[in-house]
Amino acid sequence: MPRIRRKISRNSPQKPLRKNGLRSRRKKPRNTAEPRQYQSDFNRPEYRQETACFLPAGLSHPVPAWQTALVETIQFITDREIYTRVVLEEIPRAEHFVWMGTSDLKDLYVSKKGRMVPFLEVLSDCAKRGVEIRLIHAKEPGPAFRRDFDKYPALIDGMERILCPRVHFKCVVIDGTMAYMGSANLTGAGMGAKSDARRNFEMGISTTDKKIIRQIMDEFDGIWMGNHCGACDRKQYCADYKDLL
Repeated sequence: MPRIRRKISRNSPQKPLRKNGLRSRRKKPRNTAEPRQYQSDFNRPEYRQETACFLPAGLSHPVPAWQTALVETIQFITDREIYTRVVLEEIPRAEHFVWMGTSDLKDLYVSKKGRMVPFLEVLSDCAKRGVEIRLIHAKEPGPAFRRDFDKYPALIDGMERILCPRVHFKCVVIDGTMAYMGSANLTGAGMGAKSDARRNFEMGISTTDKKIIRQIMDEFDGIWMGNHCGACDRKQYCADYKDLL
């Protein structure tokens, strides 16, 4: 489906990131009466077969992992563990999609092959591999983030985002198979590489539990599709609601 790129109004309370840069945009649904389709096309049978298929004991044919009774895992993670587990390990391994929700959005640096780079470089690498990236955030990022964004043109078309001033959750969903949710924002002190003596005290969970992941995705997708925009009383603080309705 072609991307719909929308520019924030110059008269809106929020300023756009740059004249021709990261614009508020999302894929418009073909028909609101149709069943919900996630960015990952998670409901496609062929997608399910492309993802982890294996041969459980006693079965003679491959079974998609989503159908099997695997032992689900939920891990409590804090502080630097969030950075290590989510940012360094899971996001760079994404194959299909990465969804991120954050209240605050600031420039953050991460380790990559022995050097420190902007987190946007990791997302740019994902976008170049065809990974679909969605970002929901509550307010516009600072100037350092904007400058770094301009260095990675793959993100102009490779990352979709919307701004919702009511968003206060923090989450990351990767390929519909792993999710993080907790207190950490996409900032250097939250999910970045700041030292233990300077970073925030954060906590959350990392999970592969399919029921929990589906609930996180449902909540994310409802905001992404503008399901709450019609009745929202904070439109005067929102630059994007007209594009979501």
